Amino acid sequence: MVSVENGVVGYGGQRVLERVNLVIGPGARLGLLGPNGAGKSTLIKLLAGWLTPLAGRLELGQGLTIGYFAQHQLEQLRPDWSALRHLQQLDERPADQRLRDFIGGFGFNGDRALEPMAPLSGGEKARLALALLVWRQPNLLLLDEPTNHLDLDMRHALTLALQDYQGALIVVSHDRHLLRAVTDEFLLVTEGRIKPFDGDLDDYRDWLNERQRMVIRETTPRPSGAGNNAIERREQKRQEAEQRQQLAIKRKPLEQRIKKLEQQMHKLHDEQRRLDTLLADPTSYDEANRIGLKAELLRKAETDHMLAALEEEWLELQEKLEALTHAI
Repeated sequence: MVSVENGVVGYGGQRVLERVNLVIGPGARLGLLGPNGAGKSTLIKLLAGWLTPLAGRLELGQGLTIGYFAQHQLEQLRPDWSALRHLQQLDERPADQRLRDFIGGFGFNGDRALEPMAPLSGGEKARLALALLVWRQPNLLLLDEPTNHLDLDMRHALTLALQDYQGALIVVSHDRHLLRAVTDEFLLVTEGRIKPFDGDLDDYRDWLNERQRMVIRETTPRPSGAGNNAIERREQKRQEAEQRQQLAIKRKPLEQRIKKLEQQMHKLHDEQRRLDTLLADPTSYDEANRIGLKAELLRKAETDHMLAALEEEWLELQEKLEALTHAI
């Protein structure tokens, strides 16, 4: 479907990614991992045709239709148009009722389908942008943070829709539940390169932690050379101590919150394992256990939602921590 060979991608001649070699076949389901600013969105824009390679070759397969979603596309919605009119502009052939039924599945029911977009929230606009994308029925979906601004119910609905989607799929997201549910493999985007990531999201968490430790080791000032005089050495030590103190002050609240999140996630993982074991037991579905089963199913849904939210926040804080360490 898509092939990139020795690609170089960037903006205004400035390189962001180099030596990009990528082949996307039918049915591929890829999640892009990597720190903020590493180039995940840049790669998506290249594949979507919003960027042309600075060097190398990009080939698109015959009959390829691409659907691309990113947050900035919400600004392209017409504020004076309704959800139904946006859909009508894509395809005027179906009857209005069919269009209304379709758009209703994204929360635009009844008169809501006829209201202008201007006063709607970011989440509502995101739902419409996703609806327009799904209506086109592309055979390659490129999704850049599709769940931003979406509530939990809509995130769940989107996850189910993507699980049923039969085309190729590439996702950038902080939503770890979404990545687990709709992707089969991961690519790691870091230091201007793209490579397969041999592991799951827990392995990626470990990779981020190790990267943090490495960055700290590399940025910790070393003793000055013997050639400096005593005054220069004292001044340098003072500046180094001040720098370490500033970094520690800024890191502390992030590290505290990350530690608390990890404790909460550990408890929820234990609860998840308990519920999975219970629900895998055939006796749980006996008539005598019907009331208890309903409560446990509700608890399972709540646990999954809570864990997904905590994991998303954890990942965002880790990336902030890394960016802070590089900035100091």
